[in-house]
Amino acid sequence: MGEISAIPVVVLSRQQDPVEIINSTLRNAGQAVHCTWVRELSDLADALVTPDAPQLLFFCVSDADELGNAMEQRTRLAPRVPALVVRDSITEADLVRGLELGAADVVTLTARGRLQAVATRELDAARLDNALNGTLASARQYRDQMRAFMTGSTDAIAHVQEGIVVDVNPAWSELFGHADPGDLLGQPLMDLFDARSHAALKGALVAAAQGRWSGHALSVMALQPDGGSQPLELSFERFEFEGEPAVRLRVATQKRDLESLANQLEQAMRLDSRTGLLRREAFIESARERALQPLKAGLRAVAFLSPDSFGNVELEYGPIVAEEVLDALSRRVQEQLQPCDLASRVAPHGIALLIERGNPRDQEAWLAKLRERIAAEPLLADKASVQLTCSIGSAPLHSHGSSLQKALDTAIAAQRVAAEAGGDRCLHREAAGARPAIDEADRAWANQIKAALMANRFRLVQQPIANLVGEDRPMFDLLVRMLDESGQEVLPTEFLAAAERTDLMKNIDRWIVGAAMSFCAAKQPHRVFVRLSRDSMHDQTLGTWLQQQLKASGVEPSRIVFEITEEMAHEKPREARSLQGLLSALGIEFAVEHFGASGDAAALLHRLPVNYVKIDGALMQGLANDRPLQERVKALVDVAREHGVTTIAERVEDANTMAVLWQLGIEFIQGYFVNSPERVVM
Repeated sequence: MGEISAIPVVVLSRQQDPVEIINSTLRNAGQAVHCTWVRELSDLADALVTPDAPQLLFFCVSDADELGNAMEQRTRLAPRVPALVVRDSITEADLVRGLELGAADVVTLTARGRLQAVATRELDAARLDNALNGTLASARQYRDQMRAFMTGSTDAIAHVQEGIVVDVNPAWSELFGHADPGDLLGQPLMDLFDARSHAALKGALVAAAQGRWSGHALSVMALQPDGGSQPLELSFERFEFEGEPAVRLRVATQKRDLESLANQLEQAMRLDSRTGLLRREAFIESARERALQPLKAGLRAVAFLSPDSFGNVELEYGPIVAEEVLDALSRRVQEQLQPCDLASRVAPHGIALLIERGNPRDQEAWLAKLRERIAAEPLLADKASVQLTCSIGSAPLHSHGSSLQKALDTAIAAQRVAAEAGGDRCLHREAAGARPAIDEADRAWANQIKAALMANRFRLVQQPIANLVGEDRPMFDLLVRMLDESGQEVLPTEFLAAAERTDLMKNIDRWIVGAAMSFCAAKQPHRVFVRLSRDSMHDQTLGTWLQQQLKASGVEPSRIVFEITEEMAHEKPREARSLQGLLSALGIEFAVEHFGASGDAAALLHRLPVNYVKIDGALMQGLANDRPLQERVKALVDVAREHGVTTIAERVEDANTMAVLWQLGIEFIQGYFVNSPERVVM
């Protein structure tokens, strides 16, 4: 057997002697191996991540301090690679420790017969595992093909290898306007889709090729031969085409049973066929129903959008073309809506929207992107090409049945102010007389918060943080809810601002930290993220209190990550650095959230050592179709990587955004697309 088919063996060792012993011992046993000597732990990742990883064998000849880190890397990067721990001698404790770390066995270099037997056993097991996986994959593919054939499936299917279309069925060819499927073979997949879909497509292809795409549908715009486009929902799965890795893309055939036809007809009755927006009556009905529903998180707002100086368009082009321009404007708005949004033309020149976002900054960022998208390209009507800007006003629609009409009136008034100030801008405004009402509400909230703290009526909720690049280990973002006297849940968007204005945040922070430690003690998560307020960052007693809590709870400090906002880190750099030093001394990790929202990201990481950055959720608004925004996020990822900081994307709400983040190199994501917050049950 030649070296070409040799089995790669990685040996992590400070000395060369163990490498030579392992190499000669395995070759004497008839195993054709090729040993790679890794001297430093920092070089282990590159050696483990190879195309031949399933056939790899890993020997870890490390001292006790390095062993845990080495095995953690193996578990994260190459969990299917058999690992053998090498010790000078073997005790029962060594065996237990090795198995706990994920090793297949513990061996010595002196007992060469056992070393040969254990290595041969693990290599044979790896070969059988690969053969079984290949057989199962082939069986699944064959079953899928037979099922499609037997049922006469008309799903549009394409197979892609390294970005090139290598096979399509007639339904796929027809979908893209080609009579002959052969016309599409050999073409780059990206040539079939609008450029704004490319980033999401590339990310989904990479994830699917790695077997990490979990059946999410991707929304894309497919190009047609006549220059038009059509929206599609694509699914992805890892596949093997003619013995080589590939990705199968599928557009499912829409079922046209009586129930779905009835639903489609009902939906069509509610929509304006020219624009895709809701009809006015349907919008008002749906928005009023939505206003009565309690929010699970975030905030709800009403916005009003109107084109600037539209009278000039009517004078220049006449009423018929002007109406077509408004229809084109409405369609552009409709293209930007998120699934939970409602929108309708409620006035001759005005569009009303009801939106739900994570926080005020997300709302402002999305409305700003909408305004920029309208101004970016001319609106086409008949033979006219009309460049427009618009002004947008918005107002909060608070929970517990706030008046839709009052919020809409406030948004319309804000839009008029924005237009009179020069147009092409957004303006958010509270209802008239809000300031005295806010002061009065703060006093009421302060009493409720104090009563809830005394009666222990706060609840912890957890939101999972998903890993895009390695093995998932449970990480959670911890949030807080308050219960009112009747036991109804109160969202943080309703009471936290009042708590900040009434100096109660430190009390709430301490409740959350205590609850987080109890959660860690009970559930043993890998990491939990806990926010600290400005009050806690300035609290001189925080260090002593944390020491007491850690001692009382017995929790490993490394399980907890405290986070502050980027704004806080920029405003109070000395206090932020002091807090980081305090936490580091206790063994607690540190994070900055809303990273990239303001200021110089590189300068911040240079002066403030952190373990994680959470890239600002406002940057996720419209990310999938916005190349400049993608470049901005990529720059943040690169800066974090240069400083050895782990990246987490905040408030990811759809599959397209996740796919783009995969392409940009983000390591973790959190948001409603991953999972909505759930109550912690001890």
